[in-house]
Amino acid sequence: MKALVVEDSRLAREGLLKMLANHPTLTVVGAADHPTTALALIEEHHPDVLFLDIHMPGESGFDLLEKIPYAPKVIFTTAYSEYAYRSFDFNPVDYLLKPVSEERLAEAIDKLNLDAREDDSPTEPLEMTSKMFIKDGDDCHLVSLADIRYFESCKNYARVFFADQKPFVKKALNSIEERLPQRYFFRVNRQYIVNLNEIATIHEGIGDGYELTMSDGMVVAVSRRNAVDLKRRLSF
Repeated sequence: MKALVVEDSRLAREGLLKMLANHPTLTVVGAADHPTTALALIEEHHPDVLFLDIHMPGESGFDLLEKIPYAPKVIFTTAYSEYAYRSFDFNPVDYLLKPVSEERLAEAIDKLNLDAREDDSPTEPLEMTSKMFIKDGDDCHLVSLADIRYFESCKNYARVFFADQKPFVKKALNSIEERLPQRYFFRVNRQYIVNLNEIATIHEGIGDGYELTMSDGMVVAVSRRNAVDLKRRLSF
């Protein structure tokens, strides 16, 4: 896996790079001291995982993740425990408090390797006629993929919206996205994948983005980066 380190402290950055050199499953493709320089490296190398500091001058690690057009795996490295709750919005592999020990880093990389093996497991692509079995507590659902309005990322789970139901499934949104037919489902931002057939209206949003009103009245924002692709898909 290709890894990128984003850390504004030179000592912390060099220390982390030294420890990562002991893990052969990772190839470090670069290191950045600020989100701006990190974004350029991400566009060049398309890393699979970010070792990402959160509190940095000017922009945070969260700000950087909002700008990335895909969803790499993330291991946060920070001195601030109070960011832990918000970090769940980005479905991190792990959350490491500084100073990061070799033992704690090894645990995080073990989790990363396990996630990668699960992602590489062979799975059949889904069709709109596919029936999905969803178990939510004591309730079981068998729903056609075409009847699902949208998927929402919820920490390490995804929530599936159909009819008047919204059960959880223990799957990351990235894993679900890989199996969905791209002709009908679209990743509008980091948190939502929508069924294009369930969009009721589209309005201009802030900047160059859009706001979608789904068939159930839910309003979902389309990130500026994804708005161009959405317009292309829905145009003649």
